[in-house]
Amino acid sequence: MQKFYFGDSDSDSETDLPYPQPLTRASFLTPTFSPTTFLSSLHNRHQTLEDLRTELRTRSQELNKELLDLVNENYQDFLLLGSSLHGGEEKVEEVRVGLLGFKRDVEGLKEKVEARKKEVEGLVDKRKRIREDVQMGRALLDVNERVGELEHRLMVAASSGDARKDEEDADFSDSEEDSEEESKDGVSTSRLKRHAQRYIYIRRLVDRIGPSHPFLVKQEERILRLRQTVLLDLANALKQVSSASDEGKGRLMKILGIYREMGESEEALKVFKERKR
Repeated sequence: MQKFYFGDSDSDSETDLPYPQPLTRASFLTPTFSPTTFLSSLHNRHQTLEDLRTELRTRSQELNKELLDLVNENYQDFLLLGSSLHGGEEKVEEVRVGLLGFKRDVEGLKEKVEARKKEVEGLVDKRKRIREDVQMGRALLDVNERVGELEHRLMVAASSGDARKDEEDADFSDSEEDSEEESKDGVSTSRLKRHAQRYIYIRRLVDRIGPSHPFLVKQEERILRLRQTVLLDLANALKQVSSASDEGKGRLMKILGIYREMGESEEALKVFKERKR
């Protein structure tokens, strides 16, 4: 029997002392169990430290005995379980072989998917190149058509017998508009500006494609001839224009504007110098 003392133990009867309740197992099963917290909760427990140690030691021994009894009771079941598993190596091997086969199948499918992916990527790249080639071909055809059209209008590389007929065909659609500006100074500035704009557009197409393209390298001579012809027409118009009248001054400014739009201001200066001689 445990004894508890309050004040002078000789003056009090042991039968009058309160006996603490036994420690319950539930006190140790909380998920957040902490020895410090558990001991601090015993401050109102009328029990000496030595008696508490003895009770805890007793509780530990009881738990060890329960664990040993549990093992002894289920030992035969453990043995039977081991016996029932005897011969399971074949089943494990079958499962292992099946997994290896499944792994090989997955790897084979993966290789096929990768191969298909590369094939699709190659086809996409090929389609992209074909599209770029088609766009390049259309741009080159556009350059060739516009060079030919401007040659036709400027009568470049045309035979002398067909020159007049080509000029009439090329300028027929512009005759009404040009007739209003046609004067004693020569070709109308509207026609000169249209020719210059067509030449500028051709140069921009060439720059966009790249002047180093083999087809454009072969066309460079034709394009240079167009430039020279347009500049020659501008030079003739500039030499013939009269700056004495307001009409002549307006025509002069238009021609100079065409030079500037073509980026050929230096050519205009050369013509001015020749004109003053």
